[in-house]
Amino acid sequence: MTDKDKGDIAEKSAADKHAASVAEKLARKQIAIEGKPFGPGSHTEYEGKTLTGAQAIIASLEAEGVDTIFGYPGGQAIKIYDALYDSKKIHHVLARHEQGATHMADGYARATGKVGVVLVTSGPGATNTVTGIMTAYMDSVPLVVITGQVTRGVIGTDSFQESDIVGITIPIVKHSFLLQSIDELTETFRKAFYIASTGRPGPVLIDVPSDISGEKVVFHYPDSISIPSYKPTYRGNARQVKQAAALIAKAKKPLLYAGGGVVTSHACTELTELAEGMNIPVVTSLMGKGAMPSSNKFNLGPVGMHGSKYANMAVTECDLLIAVGARFSDRVTGKVSEFAPHAKVIHIDIDPAEIGKIINPVVPIVGDAKVVLGSINERLKKMDAKPVDQKWWADVQSWRERWPFYTDEFANTVDYPNKIAPEIVLSKLSDKLDPNASIVTTEVGQHQMWAHQNIRREHARTFISSGGAGTMGFGFPAAIGAKIGCPDDEVVCVAGDGSFQMNLQEMATAIVEHANVKVLIIDNHALGMVYQWQSLFYNKRYSFTKLPDPDVPDFVKLADAYGWRGRRISLPEEVDDALDEMLASDVPYLLDVVIPTDQTVYPMVAPGAAIDDIIGALDVTLGGVRVTEKGFGSHSGHANDAEDEEDDADEEGGDE
Repeated sequence: MTDKDKGDIAEKSAADKHAASVAEKLARKQIAIEGKPFGPGSHTEYEGKTLTGAQAIIASLEAEGVDTIFGYPGGQAIKIYDALYDSKKIHHVLARHEQGATHMADGYARATGKVGVVLVTSGPGATNTVTGIMTAYMDSVPLVVITGQVTRGVIGTDSFQESDIVGITIPIVKHSFLLQSIDELTETFRKAFYIASTGRPGPVLIDVPSDISGEKVVFHYPDSISIPSYKPTYRGNARQVKQAAALIAKAKKPLLYAGGGVVTSHACTELTELAEGMNIPVVTSLMGKGAMPSSNKFNLGPVGMHGSKYANMAVTECDLLIAVGARFSDRVTGKVSEFAPHAKVIHIDIDPAEIGKIINPVVPIVGDAKVVLGSINERLKKMDAKPVDQKWWADVQSWRERWPFYTDEFANTVDYPNKIAPEIVLSKLSDKLDPNASIVTTEVGQHQMWAHQNIRREHARTFISSGGAGTMGFGFPAAIGAKIGCPDDEVVCVAGDGSFQMNLQEMATAIVEHANVKVLIIDNHALGMVYQWQSLFYNKRYSFTKLPDPDVPDFVKLADAYGWRGRRISLPEEVDDALDEMLASDVPYLLDVVIPTDQTVYPMVAPGAAIDDIIGALDVTLGGVRVTEKGFGSHSGHANDAEDEEDDADEEGGDE
């Protein structure tokens, strides 16, 4: 058997395995909709037995089919941890910080489609989860966070390690429970998993007073749940579906805008069917990456602040915008009044609160993206609708050819000769990863945008990044969670030297858990995105964004201290060998890739500007020059000219 034959067999095996994984996720979604437990429910060995509250919590988790918990023990959770000690079905991952545990559960949930579970103690243990809960809430990730609490008799007295975690998290959870009686324990857990995983998913918090953990109860786990006040809509209104199909059939320049809801609802097949059937280009948000294979010709990729010029032009020029599972984030729309100015808008979302919040659609459809897109596709077939005229597609294609994200020649020779270009590194990484058996996570900042632009993904749930919250410190623990959930996949975290240090203590978790993750640090000795904003919009007043040079820390020595392997590179000719070495490692590996501090993520839309007002787009017709744009038709010079024009920008760079 030749090496090619072996490679083909391995590729087919990975593809078959991925298809089976998708089928499993779809089955889990249907179980969630029906309100049934993900596990055996009442059919466990604990049914009808007298248990302590702590034991009933573990039995409830087992009834839900939970196989992994991420957490950190403490005094008010000690009874629950004692009961967990006897579980033969649940693996506990000991994080080194509760925030890390919550991000791990988040990454686990995003990669697997399961509900991530977190267990921590009261007070600071609970409050340390807040950033992770907020991150999951903003990106619609299903979590159940279990927090220990002081005994009921002293709640509200500022007793030792007491915090009102329910009150603290009200704005950033889908729902929360403070257990008041042991009699409501099992029903509360059934409700929590149902709420977290249905409709628009999100985090649910259960606060458990420690005295309840010690009380006795006859265990019964409900096999179904009904919450009269909570009835998510899955099937779109038939009249609105007809209206949407009619608009699509008549449109001359339609465009699909795919958000994270397409990924969450497993609507990728339906999205692709609509795009291919009607010749409709597709742009994606950060959360929508992977909703359509990058190799599909209709996929234009990233849109918005750091999207491509051709994707932003498509939004500006389209006459119909079909937004699916997207919330019109300011990072996508830019100046709202000038977003898609010529387009009628169809907005499909399972959360009615999102409809009309930012953009007023002519056809609002509340429903599950998979169901609604399926209905639209069926309606278009019945109408015998014809694909869009090829002229629109030809125009979009010509834009894509003229304004690529980068070219090898430009990245290697123009701005920083003999220095590593991040676009090249991440493009090479993309080439080396098996699209059917790999997951990429990112931290937050410049490296995140370079990864979004240059790493190609063929499947949903294989690109994991903090979108709505922009949480530095998310990507690395999320990678550990993804690896634990998908142990056969290669998992690579693309990080910045600033972001990685937010939760680097979880290097210990990775080595202890044998979670063979790889971390590729794009190291510019700066808090890169804020540094870039200071360069472009604040007269190069670098207020506390430069990191120490020489290195603090030395990442290679840090890797060695944790039992990882590590390497540092700074020359273009080192990239291929270093990436191969990293991916071949059988233990966690850290690759420190040094790039110039002044390297900038282009193209870019300045804060408050319209998305067709683009800085730094690469124009191949001008010989590979990055130009400052005022509208997409003019060429006013090199990107550095933008500094004086944009000094009056009035928004901050955020935690990027």
